[in-house]
Amino acid sequence: MGIRSLAAELLPSALQGLQRVSFAPAARDVQAAETFDGLAARLAYLSKADLKRVREAYKFADEAHLGQFRASGAPYITHPTAVASLCAEWRLDVQAIMAALMHDTIEDQGVSKVTLVEHFGAPTAELVDGLTKLDRLRFNTREEGQAESFRKMLLAMARDVRVILVKLADRLHNMRTMGAMAPDRARRIARETLEIYAPIAHRLGLNEVYRELQDLCFAHIHPWRQAALAKALQRSRGTRRNVVERVEQDVHKAFARARMKVQIGGREKTLYSIYRKMRDKRQGFAQVNDIFGFRIIVAGIDDCYRALGVLHQLYKPVPGRFKDYIAIPKSNGYQSLHTTLVSPLGTPVEFQMRTEAMDAVAEKGIAAHWLYKSGDKSGQAAAEAQRLGTMWLQSLLDIQDETRDSTEFLEHVKIDLFPDAVYVFTPMSRILALPRGATPIDFAYAIHSDVGNHTVAATINGEPAALRTELKSGDVVETVTAPGARPNPGWLNIVRTGRARSKIRHFLKNLEQEETLALGEKMLAQALRAEGLKLPASDPGDEAASALWQQLTRWSGNRTRAELMVDIGLGRKLAIIVAKRLAALMIEQGSRPDAVTLTLGRYGADDSAPVHGVVFVDGSEGASIQLATCCRPIPGDAITGYLGRGEGLTVHTADCGVGRRLRQRDPERWISVAWSDEPTRGFQTGVVALLRNGKGVLAQVASAVSAAEADITHLDMGNEPAAETTELRLLLAVRDRQHLADVLRALRRVPTVLKVARIKP
Repeated sequence: MGIRSLAAELLPSALQGLQRVSFAPAARDVQAAETFDGLAARLAYLSKADLKRVREAYKFADEAHLGQFRASGAPYITHPTAVASLCAEWRLDVQAIMAALMHDTIEDQGVSKVTLVEHFGAPTAELVDGLTKLDRLRFNTREEGQAESFRKMLLAMARDVRVILVKLADRLHNMRTMGAMAPDRARRIARETLEIYAPIAHRLGLNEVYRELQDLCFAHIHPWRQAALAKALQRSRGTRRNVVERVEQDVHKAFARARMKVQIGGREKTLYSIYRKMRDKRQGFAQVNDIFGFRIIVAGIDDCYRALGVLHQLYKPVPGRFKDYIAIPKSNGYQSLHTTLVSPLGTPVEFQMRTEAMDAVAEKGIAAHWLYKSGDKSGQAAAEAQRLGTMWLQSLLDIQDETRDSTEFLEHVKIDLFPDAVYVFTPMSRILALPRGATPIDFAYAIHSDVGNHTVAATINGEPAALRTELKSGDVVETVTAPGARPNPGWLNIVRTGRARSKIRHFLKNLEQEETLALGEKMLAQALRAEGLKLPASDPGDEAASALWQQLTRWSGNRTRAELMVDIGLGRKLAIIVAKRLAALMIEQGSRPDAVTLTLGRYGADDSAPVHGVVFVDGSEGASIQLATCCRPIPGDAITGYLGRGEGLTVHTADCGVGRRLRQRDPERWISVAWSDEPTRGFQTGVVALLRNGKGVLAQVASAVSAAEADITHLDMGNEPAAETTELRLLLAVRDRQHLADVLRALRRVPTVLKVARIKP
């Protein structure tokens, strides 16, 4: 039975109880925490002095929010009080509790950060500021504003993890009390929570928050499905009660015989996790057979493995379902032994074995650091969780260093929030956790950005492997680097980690900017030579030259000389116009045109293009100069250059039809280009050959091309069914026109080749 059929069957009765599925325990917690007395009862772990400071923060927030009400009609102060109460469950310190009480004072009531510093100190003010959205700045779209606010919060979180703990408590309380909100707005907030805040909670090991946020989001996004599943789960509890009771009795007896003291607890899958499993595996509710499971809490790590032995002697384990997260913890610090056993009634039942400290970390995650802050032995697992959480937070700062665009930053962070992971080893046996689907390139960037930037090959388990190979848990990965290597733009399609993606983009942007800047300088220098002047130096010590460049950048609207050169290289500004303005400024300063320079500048210009000077092409250019794919020019062809708007320089053959149409539309954007005397690489060109079908035809063609010292970079025979003749299209790498002529002659000598020619647009 699918999700829709289940909903249709259960909907009438489920709708009657829709309002009852309202997370009653959470609602009681909210009501208890809406007064300061309820909050103070949960703050017994603080000293009297700290409790006094919390009371002052409460009074400050109460006065700031006086007259403000929530959508439900309750006084607004009930919300920050409930948020502080949730933070108290994690035993956060006094600064975090005060920040929770005042987290909306800057955003909603206009209280300044300076005021908070004066009254409550800089650390508390920084926490509140990190939680404040950027509503007062203007953004082009709401999404852009959200992304920028989110980036601000994450960077504040990277400096102090208490920011995100308070924010998650804030979001959890908002989700619990969203019943009075308009359905459309509630769904939008629920989707944002499900995409961003719930994964962050999971990434930091806050599993209690993670599960509740998922279920609350599910109730608002798909209320009918949630109600139907809740009703189905309620029914199944009755039918499965006998199985659970029988298994629990057997487990108690088994541990009693082994003389082991354990705590046995049951767990039930959340509604959202059941729904997701039904959706992903296209199963009906009756087919989801691992809804119930057991948690075994033991005294020490050794007892976890002893408990595993006891259970495996009691019931038969399901092959392939054992996982040891104690030896290799999850990336968020989670530790447990997992095994799935076959119960006496034939249904699979999952068991988790862990210590009390591991259990605290499993439920509270990084917040367990405050639960065990006294530094006793039980705090070791919490400290490990904090270390792993801090590693992820540090990676956010690394991504921020490479990414200045807030929307792109949010995209990278979302990639890093996927919970599934694979665990791979370096040759030195260091364990790395990477997202599922990660490749050796992700592995290289996880080691170090320099390793990633210079990776050329990889081995997996001692065997050579392609860089796009997906890694599996247990793989031993080693990368091979070369000093001259650099990232390939195609890597962006195969990497999975936000860190790798941001590093690659940053490198390519810098490389492209350097190449474009060099092209812009070359074009401006050549255009200025046409005015009889030489490009002035950019030496900061030369006051006259500095003043000249300041005048020119002010006129062009650029901030710096480098930015102006990039604009020229990208075609946003025409070199000849900038050169005329620069020449006028230089003449004002006393410079005079030189006849020799004037002659050099005009040499090589033709009548069909404006006099910009000549740009030479040798094949070493990168993103700033592109060879047009419509005509694929090679050395020896007559060529010309089109300076696109923001696209850099594109080189076409002089007789290219596409180029002729562009010239009619933008005649002022064409410049003179010429081939360098010594090209640095091969150039691609297209060739079409008509072949007589027969055995070994392709081998004969490939042999002829190889004998002519050319390379086949692409081959296409089309989708036509085999006939007497076939048209074969080849992309060949050749040195120049003469080399191409040699290749064509070699192909014509092949008996099965009827006709061969270069492809022209």
